[in-house]
Amino acid sequence: MDMTEHPRRPCRAPAAGRNKQSRLGLHLLLPLAVLSWQLPASEPLAAPVAGHALPTPAAVDVPTSVAQGGLLQAHAPGATSLQLLSAAAATSVRLAPDGGFVVGVGRDDAGPLRLRAVYGDGTTRDLSVAVKPRAWRFEKIEGVPEATVNPPPEIAARIAREQADVAAARVRDDAREDYAAGFDWPVHGRVSGVYGSQRIYNGTPKSPHSGLDVAVPTGTPIHAPAAGIVIFARPDLYLTGGTVLVDHGHGLSSNFLHMSRIDVQVGQRVEKGAVLGLVGMTGRATGPHMHWGMNWFSTRIDPALLLPRPDPAAEAAAAPLQ
Repeated sequence: MDMTEHPRRPCRAPAAGRNKQSRLGLHLLLPLAVLSWQLPASEPLAAPVAGHALPTPAAVDVPTSVAQGGLLQAHAPGATSLQLLSAAAATSVRLAPDGGFVVGVGRDDAGPLRLRAVYGDGTTRDLSVAVKPRAWRFEKIEGVPEATVNPPPEIAARIAREQADVAAARVRDDAREDYAAGFDWPVHGRVSGVYGSQRIYNGTPKSPHSGLDVAVPTGTPIHAPAAGIVIFARPDLYLTGGTVLVDHGHGLSSNFLHMSRIDVQVGQRVEKGAVLGLVGMTGRATGPHMHWGMNWFSTRIDPALLLPRPDPAAEAAAAPLQ
């Protein structure tokens, strides 16, 4: 602004009464403005645990509960570290620059999840997140080759080695936040298997189903549900046949099993929608289908809960208890 064109007007001293009222109004308005910024409309905060110093009410944004098999997605802005507490130990949880973090909840976890956020001034905040139980279905599958249900010792040893290789790939903990963009269906079709169902092969109870199955023909392209890095790709595992793992950051990964063809390699970055390979029925499978599982490190979680519109069949098969 050209000060020569707009000369400054002389200022008059305000009246004493008016000045006092202005200061009083400012003191009344400022706390309201601060509170409106600290407490945005969002999901309710998890319950704090007594006995620990609390920073400000806005220091965390954590849901009060999460379902079995679910993924807790939350924020602890300003925290310098975060721990998942258990009776055995405290596990460090990666924080994004904005304080975002994820924690997986297993099928049989009873909860509550206990978290501790640590701040730069040394204060801590403990949080307790309830775990909502779900009802699970039982499935009987007959006609599976007996050697795959109860494999002989040499095959059991091979399975153990292969599962160890898969587990080693899942320890990766990248700062990438590919998961934050959300997930899409890798294929579209009839849901033939859901997470958490207890499968009984030839009368022998086995581990609960670890993912979401969609029955589609052999050769159907499988698309990446979210961007990530391929961390495992092998065509011939004994139980799971053609197997691909994609890491989405912060320990969250997708796995695709029984594939008839693999079109990616370890270390390759894939974007959401990229073709990973083709549907098949390799390994222990009774028909062609896409199996999509998800893990938070070693914890298996339900992919259907991360989709924008979970399939009604999947919801009905493993609905929360009322």
